[in-house]
Amino acid sequence: MVTLVSLRAYWRFFVVVYQFFPLLVAWTRDRRRFLLFGGTRSVDAETRVHRAEVLLESLLTLGPTFIKLGQLLSTRPDILPPQYVDVLSSLQDEVPPAEWAGAKEVLEDELGPVEEVYDEFDTEAISGASLGQVYLATYEGEQVAVKVRRPGIESLVEADLRVLRWSMPLVQRFIGQGRAFSLENLTEEFAETIRQEMDYGREGQMLREIQSNFADDEAIRIPDVIESASGPRVLTMEYCPGVKINEVETLDEMGFDRTELATKLQRIYLQMIVEDGVFHADPHPGNLAVDDDGSIIFYDFGMSGRVDPFIQEKIVEFYIAVANQDIDGILDTLIEMGTLSPEADRQVMGDVMELAIADARGEDIEQYRVNQIIEQVENTIYEFPLRLPRNLALVLRVATVVEGVCVTLDPEFDFISVATDYLTEEGYREESIKQFLEGAGDQVQRSAKSLVTVPPKLERVLDRVERENVTVNVRVEDKNNVFDKLAKRIVYGFLLAVGILSTAILYAFPTPNNVLPPVIAAVGTLPIAFLLWRSFRSKKGLRAKPQFTRQGMKERRRE
Repeated sequence: MVTLVSLRAYWRFFVVVYQFFPLLVAWTRDRRRFLLFGGTRSVDAETRVHRAEVLLESLLTLGPTFIKLGQLLSTRPDILPPQYVDVLSSLQDEVPPAEWAGAKEVLEDELGPVEEVYDEFDTEAISGASLGQVYLATYEGEQVAVKVRRPGIESLVEADLRVLRWSMPLVQRFIGQGRAFSLENLTEEFAETIRQEMDYGREGQMLREIQSNFADDEAIRIPDVIESASGPRVLTMEYCPGVKINEVETLDEMGFDRTELATKLQRIYLQMIVEDGVFHADPHPGNLAVDDDGSIIFYDFGMSGRVDPFIQEKIVEFYIAVANQDIDGILDTLIEMGTLSPEADRQVMGDVMELAIADARGEDIEQYRVNQIIEQVENTIYEFPLRLPRNLALVLRVATVVEGVCVTLDPEFDFISVATDYLTEEGYREESIKQFLEGAGDQVQRSAKSLVTVPPKLERVLDRVERENVTVNVRVEDKNNVFDKLAKRIVYGFLLAVGILSTAILYAFPTPNNVLPPVIAAVGTLPIAFLLWRSFRSKKGLRAKPQFTRQGMKERRRE
């Protein structure tokens, strides 16, 4: 028997396809100008911005699940071009709250009659989001914030998740093979994330765990959970009012040092990710506030995550490599985390990393240096050989959003300096130096051993060379099909030469009363000449497939 969710999913599938159809056609024409045939066409930054705005409107029209999906995509530069990421980053999870009658039904199904549970309850929501809404109330004489799941959201989300699973194979055909790697598990990742965010029992657990990690830290304040008035669909918390962290004028009037606040915020997140392994993953200004004594208040732990020890270790190594400006160390760490392809051009990526570090430090970058890198780099980050494994997606979101908040507080904020000081104070850099010295000692031992073992081996090889008994196996990788193209050109050239020669001979020695043979030979030679000419004119000539485009980089710098 077909369930209600299945029927809703079928209907939503047609609605989703209708909304995205113009974009699907546009993406198809990028690969085949006339849909079924024709060459590719280039897409400028202005066109991508327009398409991103169309995508944004479609996501808003489709409702809560797709708003959340847009927020996830805004943190994935490995899937979407930067113009899409920039536009979707403005997507706020703010929608009009549902009617009180529906919210009251959810609340009473979970806890019982509102009048019996709370002393007072304000039925006007103070904030509305796609999955829930927040009310003010009084519980046992204390003012509290009550988060209630949006009525009917469960069936809508489950139907939309089915639609996404059905649609993903279709979408992969339109965005190119390079993005398929990152999209492969996106649906499962998103489904797990949105279900976790709807589970207020889990949110309360994560809130308490993070709160315990900062129990003695006055720099941060996390509301207490009132367990007796909470459940899977309702979360009652201590009400902690404060000034939004991006209201800089009010913070200045209150006498706060904004650089100190930015430093405090980054150090809090460094502890969450590097030390504790559990972190608040939605640090936009609406979820961060400052109280009267300068503590940073954290709201909404629905989006939170964990970092496994391996990733924690690699993040520390990455920060240390950045602090030491060790470009090879940065690239090695990115490769070990699975973020950077081992086949990436290390010289190009190294130059990009140097420029990024200099920019992050606020250094003056000479224009000729920028021009040199633009000459090397042939596309934006969207075409970089970068990927985001699942367990790094939320970490990237945190890093990106925290950076935006810190720059709002202090435009000259030095992220690298703060991270370096933190790692030094916690002993991570000393440990890194110790590991380096231990590794250097092992290397010395191996080198000494090689001095003894290599000469006999080298002597045996030279003996085999002298006896002409050496076989060398050579493996040639030709990912760009250069040899194939060369072979085709050689064959075309040979056939063209044969055709021209045959035509010349037949013309020079015509048969009596018959001039057709040289004409036929000439006509038969023309297609071969055309194929040879096209092989040299084709944009897919004997070049490596570019990872970057100079024009894209220039446009990004102008923006």
